[in-house]
Amino acid sequence: MYTIKTMNAISPVGLAKLPANQFEINNEAEDAQGILVRSADLHDVALPKSLLAIARAGAGTNNIPIDQCTEQGIVVFNTPGANANAVAELVIGALVSGSRNVPDAVQWAQGLKGSTTLAKDVEKGKKQFVGPELRGKTIGVIGLGAIGARVANAAVALGMEVLGYDPYISIDAAWSLSRSVQHCVTLGDMLPRCDYLTIHVPYLPSTKNTINAQTLAMCKDGVRVLNFARGELVDNFALLDALGTGKVAQYFCDFPAEELLGVKGVYCTPHLGASTPESETNCAVMAANELSDYLKNGNITHSVNLPDVSQPRVGGKRICIIHRNEPGAISAITGILTAANLNIENMVNKGRKNVAYTMLDVTGNVDAGLTAQLSGIDTAIRVRIL
Repeated sequence: MYTIKTMNAISPVGLAKLPANQFEINNEAEDAQGILVRSADLHDVALPKSLLAIARAGAGTNNIPIDQCTEQGIVVFNTPGANANAVAELVIGALVSGSRNVPDAVQWAQGLKGSTTLAKDVEKGKKQFVGPELRGKTIGVIGLGAIGARVANAAVALGMEVLGYDPYISIDAAWSLSRSVQHCVTLGDMLPRCDYLTIHVPYLPSTKNTINAQTLAMCKDGVRVLNFARGELVDNFALLDALGTGKVAQYFCDFPAEELLGVKGVYCTPHLGASTPESETNCAVMAANELSDYLKNGNITHSVNLPDVSQPRVGGKRICIIHRNEPGAISAITGILTAANLNIENMVNKGRKNVAYTMLDVTGNVDAGLTAQLSGIDTAIRVRIL
């Protein structure tokens, strides 16, 4: 029986993936083996020695102390793509409403309440909200993962010319893209051509302020910018300067900041990207499945700090070892198993930077002291026998 602690409200559909005969949901537990979390900040939370895994029902993991988890042998999962459709739909909504000046038009129309010349006021006033159609315009999509690819394909369907930039595009993402999406090798190839620009990359030290004074200077005058990925990807003050000069016509973002609020041409939504019932359910189901498979079978899928490793069980015992990615680790493991007269039926080892994960299915008499022996290897961080 594994104990799971939830740090936020998790969709019941997701929790149903953790059957009561195998998992106990106890939000007061001090010795949980698993944590399910959405936005709760875990940086100041004491992580118990019993904790084996944290599953984030969402893509970003800035609220989780990744380095500390790695040091303690705690696997951290996220749910990439589970909220992709929700975010992509919101981006397309902002693209259409922004181009047609819908937010300003709605606010203006509200001020007509009580007018005795309503019809005349409407016909006279609508001219100030004229905006261009999307068909035939060019949009640049920075980042072509699950969300960016959906946005790109939807823009193609709207009749736009779509430019894509992603130096790290995966094979799966490439297959999912419309053939009409044109690949740009550098941002310099893309930015001068764009009427619209949308960014869909994760927030990393290397991606902070991807949209800055230098990149904005390369853009067309009057470009409309959308950011529904992470607030830190855009230098807000550089964006505001560009808005003041007319380089940027509009900025739509999902991350309100003090300096952005109340500025004409800036439209902030309150982090609505994944705020749909479907998205919350998808994220919860994926997170629960990842957590369950790791706790029961040792399989790792969509981890942000350990390599993805998965293989079917073939009988016997399964030995799972998180260890430092250093020479001699594998020989030390297999040496102990050989001395214990255990036969290795299946074995997989993968590394990720300074950490590695080795999973072995063995047959033979696995005695109670094997965990201690394997844990005694200099490079070992955590050992489990299932």
